[in-house]
Amino acid sequence: MINILLVEDHEFTRMGLALKIEATENFNLVAQAQDGEEGILLAQKYNPDVILMDIGLPKTDGITATKKIKEELKLDCGILMFTSRDNNEDIFAAFRAGADGYIMKGTSSDDLINAITAVSQHCAWIDAKIAKVVLSSLSDDVSKEENKKNDINKANEKYGLTKKELEVLSLIVDGYSNQEISEKLVVSISTTKAHVHNILQKLYLKDRTKAAIVALKEGLV
Repeated sequence: MINILLVEDHEFTRMGLALKIEATENFNLVAQAQDGEEGILLAQKYNPDVILMDIGLPKTDGITATKKIKEELKLDCGILMFTSRDNNEDIFAAFRAGADGYIMKGTSSDDLINAITAVSQHCAWIDAKIAKVVLSSLSDDVSKEENKKNDINKANEKYGLTKKELEVLSLIVDGYSNQEISEKLVVSISTTKAHVHNILQKLYLKDRTKAAIVALKEGLV
């Protein structure tokens, strides 16, 4: 039997979900909450297997409630976000808060049942529509990173810094000392000093501060 806590502020939506849960074999609706604060209290009281959680809740939103349930109450329950929000900010915030699944309102009964069952077994569940958003976001991040690398390579054409020298230069820009760079890259201090010397030679400069300025100005980091 899967014990479920339903946290939803819209009355008719909550009633419909409650009926659906109670009519499903092996599902047991232990309680219903109308806002995030009540949801936290009922989660502590009943310690359900699954919490079906809306995001746009009054008093305490679903993401904050999820974080409190996972981090402060430390309940070992699956939390399934059930929402109409499909933007990157809410999706990633929900998973960072500790959500185990994310499903859109309007999904089929079969998908909702499968999602609840999955998170009750500590398995992740992502709505197909949400998966597309996540994959698209990851693809965009990869593209941005590739573009950044291409820009750095183009900016470096006239200087000819090696990959390792560019890495050291980036750390110089971040304010690391030679000793700190050695520790971060796990190399000897003499190796770091040699890299710094080569960087200054290739940039036609005499000190690290000017090297950092040129690096930022020329787009080398």
